[in-house]
Amino acid sequence: MKVLNIQSVIRVIGYLLLVEAFFMLIATLVSVGYQENFWPLLFAMIVTGTVGGLFIAFCPQKQAMGKREGYLIVASIWVVFSLFGLLPYYLGNYIPSFTDAFFEAISGFTASGASTIADVEALPYGILFWRTLCQWIGGMGIILLSLAVIPMVSDGSMSLLAAEITGPTKEKVHAKIAQTAKTIWGIYVLLSLVEAILLWLADMEPFDAICHAFSTISTGGLSTKNDGLMYWDSASIDYIISFFMFVGGINFSLMYLFLKGKFSKLLKNEEFQWYTASIIFFSIVIMLSLIFTRHDFGIVESIRYAVFNMSSIISSTGFSHVDYTQWSPFIWSVMLFTMLLGGCSGSTSGGIKTVRVVLLLKNAYHEFQRLIHPNAVIPVRFNKHVVNTQIINNVLAFIIMYVIVMGISIIVFTATGLGFDESVGTTFAAMTNVGLGMGEIGTGDYSTLTDFAKWYMSFLMLVGRLELFTVLIVLTPAFWKK
Repeated sequence: MKVLNIQSVIRVIGYLLLVEAFFMLIATLVSVGYQENFWPLLFAMIVTGTVGGLFIAFCPQKQAMGKREGYLIVASIWVVFSLFGLLPYYLGNYIPSFTDAFFEAISGFTASGASTIADVEALPYGILFWRTLCQWIGGMGIILLSLAVIPMVSDGSMSLLAAEITGPTKEKVHAKIAQTAKTIWGIYVLLSLVEAILLWLADMEPFDAICHAFSTISTGGLSTKNDGLMYWDSASIDYIISFFMFVGGINFSLMYLFLKGKFSKLLKNEEFQWYTASIIFFSIVIMLSLIFTRHDFGIVESIRYAVFNMSSIISSTGFSHVDYTQWSPFIWSVMLFTMLLGGCSGSTSGGIKTVRVVLLLKNAYHEFQRLIHPNAVIPVRFNKHVVNTQIINNVLAFIIMYVIVMGISIIVFTATGLGFDESVGTTFAAMTNVGLGMGEIGTGDYSTLTDFAKWYMSFLMLVGRLELFTVLIVLTPAFWKK
């Protein structure tokens, strides 16, 4: 195995930092437009751009990248983006703790929606915009964005794409990966724009509409209001956001084919069918539970709350417009279970992903058949195609590792002083990138955690966003050997 090409890694990170600096410029202009203190954003932009330029200058030679370089870039860039992304919070003293500022930044970029800010309405517009913009950037993917806008990153692009895109398989809508990235990001921008317009028409202020569109389509879940969507208490806003949370959990490659008029590619896709059926089924379960346990809710309200919360949880958005901690433990159990499911592969959602759950169930069912008919060849099929044994093994390994990491994490959080309910909720919130917890931190405010717990939760949010293997493989000694 050849020596790891660190120079090419640093060079790509340099270009990506220039992209981050560009988005900081946009947030700075928002701050200027509202005539507020824009210096923290401007200074953060200058620092980020300067460091990016220096990385490129000191690593001028464009060299070939392999899989190891791809994994290292993807695993490290989310941390690097967060280290520079915390600067507006920290330099402006909006979050005086470095730990809390990093937590807020990585929660945004991983689209987790967890926060340490008790009073978000006290933040200036530019910082609020940056906070939700981080989700929007990270939701679709930093590397996917770079492939769309930076020609210099095209070398080794398949290695980069494979390390970042969620799910056991990676789909291309064009022969060239750069064109695929541009197409997917084009759809992402279009959906964000449409949702922002609809929310504005539903009586949200334009600024709030844009920020909530960023939070919804990225399945991030951060709001510009302390009370979240409870601030508006609007059925029309709830249903608009419910629809776009559902859309955020769909494979964007399939969405492209749908918009091209190839409706059957989406509607007949097995993962999409299971994803849709899961939301419908569990919405009905929650609705019936609310009707029988919450006599202050009517049928219409129960339907609205059930559909909204299931769309929010399964898509891993984490929006909440009611205090769900007051609901029955049965509903909490259902919500925890559906957190694990997640949306479709190739979407902005977190969790295990529907395709993996379906393949696990099918393989388990076929194992029973093989016991009855030991000589029969019974392959697992998905979308009418035989699934390669290697993919099945990958899915089984992923789910086993996922459960092991979650079990260890629950123990770690209890060791920091959290109660069992809070430890379970925090682990689920971080690993699935939902953000909503249980018990005293059920609303997604993690300011009371110890510094160690915040750093560990930050690690889990990264692991959840990059789906375990990309992060864990970089931590193995074999990765760094020749």
